[in-house]
Amino acid sequence: MYVTISDFVAEWKREAALTQQVLNGLTDASLQQKVYGEGRTLGRIAWHFTTNIPEYLSEFGITIEQIPNAEEVPASAKEIADTFAEISDRAARAIEEQWTDASLQAVQNAFGRDESNASILMGLIKHIVHHRGQVTILMRQAGLKPFGVYGPPKEDWIHFGVEQPPQ
Repeated sequence: MYVTISDFVAEWKREAALTQQVLNGLTDASLQQKVYGEGRTLGRIAWHFTTNIPEYLSEFGITIEQIPNAEEVPASAKEIADTFAEISDRAARAIEEQWTDASLQAVQNAFGRDESNASILMGLIKHIVHHRGQVTILMRQAGLKPFGVYGPPKEDWIHFGVEQPPQ
């Protein structure tokens, strides 16, 4: 749990950098990949967690500029990646400027539960991590090699002396 704003910002920046690497690996064509016919596209999921950052923070009292036309998924993977980079930086600055270490202990209602602001911020990171996992699976289905978030993708195992398991 976060005790200081700097604790949160450090974790936020680490996770944002990992997410940025995943988003930088997308192609415009991959944005249309779906798990199943009625499911969200990879582009919709990536755009959702990007545009959700300012929506989420605003819900809990952080003043941050919203993304105009957030309901319209860009056709450009670069636009999604660039927007995430801008929004993740803007979010860190907004939190640093508007909350103090003491703010992390304050309790608010979050989705029907009383949660500390520290827990609310952790929830934002977990939300992005959850959807980032979906994106990496959809990248694989779209024929892309995903970025190794917490470990290398199977193509890079050999560099670590690990053989791929049998199919």
